Amino acid sequence: MQVIGGKWKPMIIYNLLSGTKRFNELQRLSGNPSARVLTLQLRELEDDKIIKRHVFDQIPPRVEYSLTTKGKSLNNILEMMAIWGKEQR
Repeated sequence: MQVIGGKWKPMIIYNLLSGTKRFNELQRLSGNPSARVLTLQLRELEDDKIIKRHVFDQIPPRVEYSLTTKGKSLNNILEMMAIWGKEQR
């Protein structure tokens, strides 16, 4: 729970399950956390080897985020959490 706990991390992981995303797209899809909060959450997920960050050597800089194999393995857990949440409504 420490790795995926919090308000934004489950949303970030869920949005990356469908494929690679750029920062602004992740921010929009995840409910518009501030840029600072999203950056911190992405760094923590990267440190925990849940996501990988790919920086393209171009101007302007382009960065894409995607799930690692470890990150993809969280799919079932997120699905179960979503089912539980719907049942509690």
